[in-house]
Amino acid sequence: MGKYALVLKQTGTWLARASLVSLGMLPALAAQAAIIDVVPSDSLQQVIEQAQPGDVIRLAPGVYEQKVVIENSVALQGPEDHSAIIQGDRVGRTIWIKAPDVTIDHLTVTKSGLDLYEMDAGIFLDKTAHNAKITNNRVLDNSVGVYLRGPHNILVENNEITGTEEVRVSERGNGITLWNSPKSQILNNKISLGRDGIYTTNSRHNVFKHNHFSKLRYAVHYMYTNDSEVSENISIDNDIGWAIMFSERLEVSKNIAINSKAQGLMMNYANKSNIHDNVVERAEKCMYLYNANHNILINNHLMNCDMGIHYTGAVEGNQIYDNAFIHNRHQVKYVGTRYTDWAVNGRGNYWSDNSAYDLNGDGIADSVYRPNDVVDQVVWRAPVARLLLNSPTISIVRWAQTQFPAILPGGLIDSAPIMKMPITDTWQRYKELQP
Repeated sequence: MGKYALVLKQTGTWLARASLVSLGMLPALAAQAAIIDVVPSDSLQQVIEQAQPGDVIRLAPGVYEQKVVIENSVALQGPEDHSAIIQGDRVGRTIWIKAPDVTIDHLTVTKSGLDLYEMDAGIFLDKTAHNAKITNNRVLDNSVGVYLRGPHNILVENNEITGTEEVRVSERGNGITLWNSPKSQILNNKISLGRDGIYTTNSRHNVFKHNHFSKLRYAVHYMYTNDSEVSENISIDNDIGWAIMFSERLEVSKNIAINSKAQGLMMNYANKSNIHDNVVERAEKCMYLYNANHNILINNHLMNCDMGIHYTGAVEGNQIYDNAFIHNRHQVKYVGTRYTDWAVNGRGNYWSDNSAYDLNGDGIADSVYRPNDVVDQVVWRAPVARLLLNSPTISIVRWAQTQFPAILPGGLIDSAPIMKMPITDTWQRYKELQP
């Protein structure tokens, strides 16, 4: 062996180290990490315990029916085809990381316990596991896929994370759970069949980007997580795409949500955030804002939903302009009498049902757009009034509103609706997803 190029098999690892110590070559060993090859019949836990910081433990293909606890700063690396499988016994955590600077790469990790109270997970990162890298893995059939319980500066990238179908959705864990894990990045993962794709609480300065979510309750679920970014993700066939709750100063941009059962984007007590260039198609509500204040919503496309935006709960101080409301059954639901104008500096939103003129050609419609009228307000307050929608009385009320604007209710108006739908890069990406 060369002095600076050690390749150690498991059987010779400790003898080689002892020889290096006796020869005074330990500094060279520290500078050059060892590569330790293991096979499924080896005790992976024993190898980890006797490895040195910086060592790479390289797993041969096969099933390793053993859970492991990592308390050294080592790397576990499998073949590129993920044929090294670390398999738990349906109790506890399959891989439990306690040391900083650990890497888990190209492994298949499966069969964790299913106890949410005990925080069972395929890969569990404890509060001391700072700077870990969880990359290129298949994390399958666990409770929580990857659990970040307090470590800082974690990278979770390019993993396939699929939950278990042994229990009901309400009993499943999340694809990725973060608690107080600042400066962590969740990038380019494919997550499905859990409860939530990514659930974060009491964290900050996180980035969730370029992830794909399907068959979940919420794609991304934010709770008490500030100063963070959710961008360029795709949500398909989830109950809610982006659930942003009790959080501030977020960047929610360039995301796509398709076929959400409830809402594409929900903001509940989410404030002072920038929500732009998102596309939502086919949901009960494209967007739902409840007591969400002082946000900027621009260049979003909300289309083919039962409701474009449900705007309620004393929301105030939001700037909403340059958005496109396209073929929604109801463009806006706003139950209130206070006047709210969705136009900023003489520019409002695009409404597909606005049959207005632009005689001076400035791109702004010549008349105010009102998404709701007296009949809408009555029906929302007293749903049984739907029985009268086709009656002559309702027809007379609606005719009277067109002739006598003074009887129109307060509520939402767009004083400067734009005539052309804005085209964004996210819109172009959305079009490329269509068959």
